[in-house]
Amino acid sequence: MSRAQLSLCIHRPSDWQDRRRRRYHDDEVLIAQIVKHIAELSTYGYRRVWALLRKENEDEGAETVNVKRVYRVMRDNHLLLERKGAAAEPRSHNGKVAVAQSNQRWCSDGFEFNCDDGDKLRVTFTLDCCDREALDWIATNGGYTSDIVKDGMMNSVTELEVIRIIFTRFFSPGLGFHT
Repeated sequence: MSRAQLSLCIHRPSDWQDRRRRRYHDDEVLIAQIVKHIAELSTYGYRRVWALLRKENEDEGAETVNVKRVYRVMRDNHLLLERKGAAAEPRSHNGKVAVAQSNQRWCSDGFEFNCDDGDKLRVTFTLDCCDREALDWIATNGGYTSDIVKDGMMNSVTELEVIRIIFTRFFSPGLGFHT
């Protein structure tokens, strides 16, 4: 406080009252407008609701609403969107990936190398889930596409089918490929 204000406070008459008062706003009308806009789409946050109210009031020629007031009213009436919580704990893997025999389940994955000349080498490969044998791989300097992964899987399955046919034709049934 400045010295002038201090002297005024000290030398004021005893019956002096501060005539300033907080403006009273009827929030019920505002709440009804907010609920009307939220009913259209419940994912509207306070800023979008404020923008809709402002546009509506400008069209009607009414007084615009302060964004802080919209926030306060929505907060007090539990109309705000919930904030995103902390990231969920990573799920533990309880499923069974490995299989008892080969050629029952396959998986694909990929990796990327940065070369000395600045190019990127991207490799996708197919694995057997039983013995983790690499069945097929495809290298490219383009990005991964689903077609490349599908081609790798089809090459793996086709190659396994050819091997199974060769084993069943030229070797005894006891030594054949188990499918």
